[in-house]
Amino acid sequence: MKNTITVLLAVFVLIICNLTFNIDNCICQWQPDVRLTNQSDSSFTYFASGGRWNVAANGSVVHVVWCETRDGNKEIYYKRSTDSGINWGADTRLTNAAGDSWYPSISVSGLLVHVIWGDRRYGPNQEICYKRSTDGGINWEADLRLTNDTSSTSFCSISSTGLFVHVMFHDNRTGNWQIYYKRSTDGGITWGNDNRLSNTSASSYYPSVSVSGFNVHVVWHDTRDGSSEIYYKRSTDGGINWSADTRLTNDPSLSSCAQIAVSGSNVHVIWYDNRNGNYEIYYKFSVDGGINWDVDTRLTNDPALSHYPCVAVLGSAIDVIWADTRDGNYEIYFKQSTNGGVSWGTDTRLTYDPAESSYPSIAVSGSVVHVVWTDNRDGNYEIYYKRNPTGNPIGIVPIN
Repeated sequence: MKNTITVLLAVFVLIICNLTFNIDNCICQWQPDVRLTNQSDSSFTYFASGGRWNVAANGSVVHVVWCETRDGNKEIYYKRSTDSGINWGADTRLTNAAGDSWYPSISVSGLLVHVIWGDRRYGPNQEICYKRSTDGGINWEADLRLTNDTSSTSFCSISSTGLFVHVMFHDNRTGNWQIYYKRSTDGGITWGNDNRLSNTSASSYYPSVSVSGFNVHVVWHDTRDGSSEIYYKRSTDGGINWSADTRLTNDPSLSSCAQIAVSGSNVHVIWYDNRNGNYEIYYKFSVDGGINWDVDTRLTNDPALSHYPCVAVLGSAIDVIWADTRDGNYEIYFKQSTNGGVSWGTDTRLTYDPAESSYPSIAVSGSVVHVVWTDNRDGNYEIYYKRNPTGNPIGIVPIN
């Protein structure tokens, strides 16, 4: 009887959203902005380079990481909610080093929480460091240095499933920037060697990685064609062997800051592109695990700038967030597809303040959509959060 009532209530919510707003963009439940940090110094999600997530969710637990200057130099901080974003715990400082620690990325698999970032504690060049929690973010182990070479290593992205943890970064140890890969098969305890994935005389930047089972997918920004294009590569055996590079975009303008998300054999890629004379958000998908790709889809269409997209996927629901200047200053916008990217709902403005709201990141768990961003409405940059408890209509009613 209890299960029947729960299902009926969930169906009622879906009907109301559908009648009132359209189920493809169920915006009726976006809740007020929540300020997560409150310091006199600046806090940043630092998403400008693309490829990373500053928020991750598993069940009702939501994890957020950011970079902050309250300690005199840049350090990595963490915060979590155990009730789907309603209440939040205290800030947890994850790093304590003399050099700057910045550009964090987070991934979660069960109780394992993985964080990577760029770090300058070892000298003037930047290295990739890693830290994990095995109890859902309550306690944290010591920092682990993942890279060690005399050049600069930067802009890392992480994705995990089970005990497999996959990390991408770009590195100029060969004299130009190339994409490198590193993995752990025991939940982050030990790590394999660096593996170079791109090999061109040009530059390969800003990787983004996403994993589904043993299928590992990566996209990046590449200049080998004389223009900035988006490239893709995949592994079907957990990162041991890799396919040839696949060029996903082909236009003479700038295609940059790509991010990838996967669900089974469905692979989704977003980026921003100025082929239309100003920066717009574009999207592309594959339904066969990255073998074949559909045409580019333009997601935004306004005369201002649409920047810094971030994507989250759950089943056939694709949620995209970005920063947009159509209102005179940077505001956060949201767009959703509930049919695997075939069609899209309208743009939804999420922030309304005269300051800058930018560098957004998004995660989804069940029916709840979680968004974080950097905002300077308080006179300095702080981390803000917003949620929609019924934002993913596909996750509202579990079908058994």
